[in-house]
Amino acid sequence: MTPGGTALSLLPSALVLSLCLPTVVGSQEDSVSTRLDPVIVTVTRGTGRSVLSSPFALTITRPDSTRPGQRHAAIDESLALVPGLSATNRNNPSQDPRLSIRGFGARSAFGVRGVRVLRDGMPLTLPDGQTPLDYLSLESVGHIEVMRGSASALYGNASGGVVDIRTATPSTASISAEGRQWLGSDDYTRSVLAMSGRSGGLSYIGDLSHSSSDGTRVHSRQRSTSGFGRAALTTATGNYALTLLALRNPLSQNPGALTLAEMRDDPRAADPLSLRRRASKAVNQIQIGASAEQRLGRGDLTAYGFGGSRSLDNPLTFAVVEIGRHSYGAGASLRHPAVLAGMRHRFAAGADVQAQNDLRRNYAQCADTVTPSTPTSTCPDISSARGIVTLDQRELVSSVGIYMTDEIELTRQLSLTAGVRADRVRFEVEDRLVSEANPDDSGNRTLASVSPIAGMVMRLTRISSVYGNISSAFETPTATELGNQPDGSAGINPDLNAQKSLTLEIGWKGFSGDFLSYDLALFSTRVRDELVPFEIPGSNGRRYFRNAGRTVRRGAEAGLSAEYGSMSMIVAYNYSRFRFREFVVGTADYSGNLIPGLPTHRAQGALTISGVNGFAGIETELAGSGFVDDANNLRAPGYSVFHLRAGLNPMRSNPRLTVTVGAQNILNRRYASSIAVNAARERFFEPASVRSFFVGLAFGVQARSRSGNAPGG
Repeated sequence: MTPGGTALSLLPSALVLSLCLPTVVGSQEDSVSTRLDPVIVTVTRGTGRSVLSSPFALTITRPDSTRPGQRHAAIDESLALVPGLSATNRNNPSQDPRLSIRGFGARSAFGVRGVRVLRDGMPLTLPDGQTPLDYLSLESVGHIEVMRGSASALYGNASGGVVDIRTATPSTASISAEGRQWLGSDDYTRSVLAMSGRSGGLSYIGDLSHSSSDGTRVHSRQRSTSGFGRAALTTATGNYALTLLALRNPLSQNPGALTLAEMRDDPRAADPLSLRRRASKAVNQIQIGASAEQRLGRGDLTAYGFGGSRSLDNPLTFAVVEIGRHSYGAGASLRHPAVLAGMRHRFAAGADVQAQNDLRRNYAQCADTVTPSTPTSTCPDISSARGIVTLDQRELVSSVGIYMTDEIELTRQLSLTAGVRADRVRFEVEDRLVSEANPDDSGNRTLASVSPIAGMVMRLTRISSVYGNISSAFETPTATELGNQPDGSAGINPDLNAQKSLTLEIGWKGFSGDFLSYDLALFSTRVRDELVPFEIPGSNGRRYFRNAGRTVRRGAEAGLSAEYGSMSMIVAYNYSRFRFREFVVGTADYSGNLIPGLPTHRAQGALTISGVNGFAGIETELAGSGFVDDANNLRAPGYSVFHLRAGLNPMRSNPRLTVTVGAQNILNRRYASSIAVNAARERFFEPASVRSFFVGLAFGVQARSRSGNAPGG
């Protein structure tokens, strides 16, 4: 049986198992407990409400508590098992994991598109909609809030959703420190030092990590050092914090994508052109932010501001790209409850401003390690990989957004949420390479939209609810997508438009006593001018973008988690039926075809047994086949893959010691974890890691109180 056949044959079993779980759990004594009801989410941009009181598809995941033993190396590990969300590792250190929600984001060649990413409520997403994830440290994460669907428009310039990564609560001790060391296949090493503590109203948490690996594929070596720090002050009337994120990444090689035959023959191989052109990247980045939350009577005022810089040296197969970036932004919101017309209201209003200033230079790509080059007009110095400057421009992007929402309690069981956001995003290019032979390509474009949302939720019981919403969103092309023009000209593409979407959604979510939680959502999203990537033969991997006329996305998402004694289980399933309704390219009519990049069926599951002395767990992902191109000429095979982790706690108090071992892809499947949609030369496939192993050691200690006992211990 093929991997795809295996995946599809096991999907019904996974669904049957998830449907049987309520029966198993229900055999225990029922407890009408609101244990999970107080879980509050702020990603809704309202006043902060229970998951059950919000008319949107929301998930809160605590990566280390539900699935212990994680290495915190990439966000795909932290965001596994979230319904509707796909986080895939490309095994390409020069490109971030691909993050998509309901298919939005699957077009990304690097970074994240279509999904807003935040850290403690502060945006990591740039004003043009792109989010680099390489500088995001995951060591000090406590939980992650995920909003799925177009209601993410309340944060601006996104169609798929919002991911808000929340920092863990610092230790109650004055000093708590932990060192972690990971070793694994392919000379993988990761060394971490993490610290946290508090004294009175002051608290701090931070980490510093260094990673190196030769990579699971040829030409995929990486060296990287990252850090995160957060200091906070809590008073009787407010909370104030300073945050730092930093990255030094001197080497991340780019092995490129493979053809299907190459992947099946050797998933460790690299694209020969990427090898010849020495494709890679080097990055340095720092970002500093400040935030404040001040209580004002019955309401509160929150504000944030941040600034940062990023330098990128990026040899690609078609050019050598250098970018120097400065970015900054600020935002504020006011939230206040009131009683009007005999009904309780929770008002919220706010504004966000952001800007990025990129100095971009492209050089002719002159590296060729197979055929020695001879001097040419574009490569006059054969000893250098950089030829003449082909593009030199300053790219300025600014965004302004204002929003307001109102949550109305119609009855004790029924509430209504309504909101609207107005956005204006301006792109400007200042051409610095102007001559008689090269005309001035300076220019600007402004894209704007108003995005309303409305939703209703009914509490069926204290621990279950049903909801429905209608929401709209708009998403601009990024500065890179607007700048890559198929005719080769510089400046801004005047024909590439922002995509706009409208979503209808219904859902059911709740808990069953202390043992079971469930989440079911059905949605239909219609998109106009969807942004679609493509490549041109002979472009050496450069990606361009165009608008599809109309698309429709219909799908279902189901999530289930259960606890029974020392055993916990999580199951997530996605059904994605995404089609082009109207899409004509030249003489080719793709109307009716499936949108490529994602399988129609995908399921994930995790089973963990935990105790005071350690844990053991198994995780699985099952996926059907999916198309890789707009023409639907070729499918990526489906797959089934399994991972194992186990840990021991020989020292549990102070000091504490944990040993973790794990194996990835234990059946050694050969499959593509990520798809390069519409790639030229049939290089669609980014192979997943072959079977690999790792071991980790963590040693922690806390300062002792005067009585000689470790706080909390």
